[in-house]
Amino acid sequence: MKWITREKAKVDRIACPWLIKKFVDSDAEFFFVRKDIVLEEAEKMKAVPFDVSGAELNHYTDHGEEYVTFDALIRKYGLKDRALLELAKIVRGADSSIPNPPPESAGLKAAAVGFNLLSVDDYENMKLQFPLYDALYEYCRSKTENAT
Repeated sequence: MKWITREKAKVDRIACPWLIKKFVDSDAEFFFVRKDIVLEEAEKMKAVPFDVSGAELNHYTDHGEEYVTFDALIRKYGLKDRALLELAKIVRGADSSIPNPPPESAGLKAAAVGFNLLSVDDYENMKLQFPLYDALYEYCRSKTENAT
């Protein structure tokens, strides 16, 4: 599948491709374009738009709680992995204004901004950040396994 979103990604727009590659579509292709042409390009390319106004997969509110696109993907694809749900809390805290975000969220946000500044484009940014999400997922996995 082809997926398309806004360019200059930081947190959610890198976390989502990681989640898609790991849990939804290992052969996924990603495209990053200007915010104002995402939906138009999605239609032309037959790509799934995400993390942009007007897309099905975007930030949303449920019962007064704010959720990010990472959460929307988890909901749409019915993902139940406990470590992934724990990671979603960290991503949500780093990419939204929820009250009392997990302490790891501040570190994720800082790292994401730093990777964005280091990268020549969004593809390099994904390449650099995916190991961070692998590590955070393993951290969440050990945390959820030890909680049972």
